[in-house]
Amino acid sequence: MMSVVHRLTAGWLVDHLSFINQCGYEICDSFAYPDDARHKNTSGTSTGDCHATSTVATTSSRNGPIPGPGDPTETEIKTVKMKYVFREDFFGISKPHIASALEEQLWQGCPELSLTNIKANSNREEHQEGTKSGIGDFVASARKKRKRKSVFNQGELDALEYHSKVRKLIWEGTLHLVQEGLKSGFLHHTTAELNCRKNVVPGHIGYGLAELCEMAKQFPDVNESDHQAVHVLDDEISIPEQDLLSCVTENSSNCAKIVVLMGQKYLVPPKSSFLLSDISCLQPLLNYKKKYDVIVIDPPWENKSIKRSNRYSHLPSWQIKQIPVPALAVPNCLVVTWVTNRQKHLRFVKDELYPHWSVKTLAEWHWVKITRAGEFVLPLDSLHKKPYEVLVLGRVEGDTKEALRKPEDVLPIPEHKLIVSIPSSLHSHKPPLTAVLAEFVKPDVECLELFARNLQPGWTSWGNEVLKFQHTDYFTLLQNENLS
Repeated sequence: MMSVVHRLTAGWLVDHLSFINQCGYEICDSFAYPDDARHKNTSGTSTGDCHATSTVATTSSRNGPIPGPGDPTETEIKTVKMKYVFREDFFGISKPHIASALEEQLWQGCPELSLTNIKANSNREEHQEGTKSGIGDFVASARKKRKRKSVFNQGELDALEYHSKVRKLIWEGTLHLVQEGLKSGFLHHTTAELNCRKNVVPGHIGYGLAELCEMAKQFPDVNESDHQAVHVLDDEISIPEQDLLSCVTENSSNCAKIVVLMGQKYLVPPKSSFLLSDISCLQPLLNYKKKYDVIVIDPPWENKSIKRSNRYSHLPSWQIKQIPVPALAVPNCLVVTWVTNRQKHLRFVKDELYPHWSVKTLAEWHWVKITRAGEFVLPLDSLHKKPYEVLVLGRVEGDTKEALRKPEDVLPIPEHKLIVSIPSSLHSHKPPLTAVLAEFVKPDVECLELFARNLQPGWTSWGNEVLKFQHTDYFTLLQNENLS
């Protein structure tokens, strides 16, 4: 299952949508029923509600022995495959969110620095032709005079300085990967001319998961010796909320499963496990008794806009430090943390968080977001938001003996790489890292994602919205009925 479209020295061009659809979202149900009932059941399948079909079918096959060919009722063995694919319109970004000035287009070549004069007009940034001055001159002049209403604060000046160090690597690496994508046909120049219709997300999706985790604190305490550490999904559809919140749920089968939670349907891919809880209820993950070779963390960083909007939960830095990463990690575990472009958060991860967990920082990579035509989704030099995000990679430091042992067939982590992809229009839907990390870890490793909002085969996922992007409304149901 690979999401990498092109791999170059600079990094990878990744297809997030393809990765999701290769995860095996197929639900298979074999059953038998009388030939004259077949048409009745088939009419039920066209509603798109797979459970109605499965329940009727299962009942008809389990109430007694299947009649033989000579029996009065003629029966056929049927297999209904229900395949779900992720809705393509969530990856339909064909035009940049804000048009960049001509000299900032990816194809125009990369000057050493071409920061444009920017003025703020409502939420839109209008770029005017600027002088090709050095970052030092720009920052110095910005300290004295600003084109916006107030003077640059220290955080913005720090961000400018950081941007000046990485922008050439990002520009040139992205250009090479985009050129490969255009050559192979994965990206299309002409896409920019298409009208991208606005996709509408039904309002109920994802709502209630975080609230449910909050409510779980009111549940009566369960004696740990009486309670199972893992709930393995069988054929049941509905799971009591308390079971889902108090232990790790595991799909160990080769087929996808559907769970119903508060009346909403969520897809669980094969060979995956998850814990739906908030940071105060992490004990079930520790009770799961697994240690992980890869831990990916996507913390809900605090920022002013999130605080103002009240739409997403966020955590202060001191609480993120309390996550028991050392208890979950094997020696030499690869730890990857997603960081926003605020330098305060980047410094916190490298100077406080990783040392606190005995993780040695090894590299900073960047996720670069492009359109289907290969343009940056935002101007590279935008002062408001950047078309890239940062990943900080490190390894858990073991004892001296462990440190001297080099993992076999595992490459050292490069200081800088790019992951270039068309982003999802869904907030915080990060690209998959399975394929890009594969060469830096041993095969068949245990992987964990913290603060996850979706599930992956072969991974354990934890978070208070861990099922969010597994909601069936994000998928389209394809149905195929086969005689076997």
